[in-house]
Amino acid sequence: MYQPLADLLRPTTLDEVFGQEHILAEGAVLRRLIDSGNVPNMVFYGPSGTGKTTVANIIAKQTNRMLYKLNATTASTADIKEIVSQLDTFMAPNGILLYLDEIQSFNKKQQQSLLEHIENGKITLIASTTENPYFYVFNAILSRSTIFEFKQIDASAALKAVRRAVAFMEKRTALTAKPEEGALEYIAGACGGDLRKAMNAIEVMFSAGQVKDGTIPLTMNDARAVTQKSALRADRDGDNFYDLLSALQKSIRGSDPDAACHYLARLLEAGQMQGACRRLMVIAAEDIGLAYPQIIPIVNACVDMALKLGMPEARIPLGDAAVLMATSPKSNSGHIALDSALADVKRGRGLGFPRQLQNVHADTYTQEREQGYKYPHDYPNHWVKQQYLPDDIVDAKYYEYGPNKLEQAAKQYWDLIKKE
Repeated sequence: MYQPLADLLRPTTLDEVFGQEHILAEGAVLRRLIDSGNVPNMVFYGPSGTGKTTVANIIAKQTNRMLYKLNATTASTADIKEIVSQLDTFMAPNGILLYLDEIQSFNKKQQQSLLEHIENGKITLIASTTENPYFYVFNAILSRSTIFEFKQIDASAALKAVRRAVAFMEKRTALTAKPEEGALEYIAGACGGDLRKAMNAIEVMFSAGQVKDGTIPLTMNDARAVTQKSALRADRDGDNFYDLLSALQKSIRGSDPDAACHYLARLLEAGQMQGACRRLMVIAAEDIGLAYPQIIPIVNACVDMALKLGMPEARIPLGDAAVLMATSPKSNSGHIALDSALADVKRGRGLGFPRQLQNVHADTYTQEREQGYKYPHDYPNHWVKQQYLPDDIVDAKYYEYGPNKLEQAAKQYWDLIKKE
């Protein structure tokens, strides 16, 4: 029976788990918990292929607990009841360790069906999710669990796993692998921290390799072919998509054009051009804003061009927009001013209108009143002093001129005009 290489090489001890030293190294909290045998309910949070299922298997083995696995995308409440029915039987004398994968797919009722049994300790729950548990797992489960984050495995740790896989396949096939320079490193980097994908890539290369005189070449071309887009994590509904958008905006806001290009490239390679376009337009107004207001129509034109062109040509105007914004002066004074005003409005401040700002049709036919509005264009420099804010917030200050050249020039102009 066929067994994938990733399963054949699945670690059986904590020391064999790659890339999670922050929770599994000697002295780390999760390692100490497992070694003690007193394992609490836990939520494992992190990307696919980082060892969550593997660690659950090791915990079951070391604590001598019966391990049941359910995937929340296909399991039902009936499956949980079936597991519960085996409590206190010879099938589970030491209680049950339930590994519930993708717990975010369970609704509230399904998650609540576990509460009674995880509270009395007869079921120890290890739930895993690729999404942020604070958003997708109900509080009743979270309050009874300890959360451990499994981090994306870096290229150096992945390379160790790749080399181990190559050595295993050499032994299994009785062939000698001859990797082209950089090929194994490419796979380690391109797997995107998912060791399962890296193992699959090695297995495919051995299966499809052209053997000659007991030697199998592992070429760079083959490495590229078997890892196409494997590093991309940008599901429209997943955390990573929003992490990419956040990283793109923060890189542009931080004036780092190299990082901006990197995150934009990841979004485009993942097929998320629409999301990238929308975020670039937000950045133009939010982060460059009044320091360079012409950036807004420029970015809008770049986005419009990209949508008309489609990929791959769309990358050209979008790259221009990202680099231009990253290297532009920055100001958030405009949206900060509006947010401050919104905060006052939400608190119920700002009642009515100054009489002079009301529409003239507010006057009735029976009681005409002089509005008292002064038309600024009739005055020198097109400005005249009068009240614009409602009486209860007449002294409110929302906008502060930013320190950039353009806003300071505007400040200097209006300071002079209003003093006159």
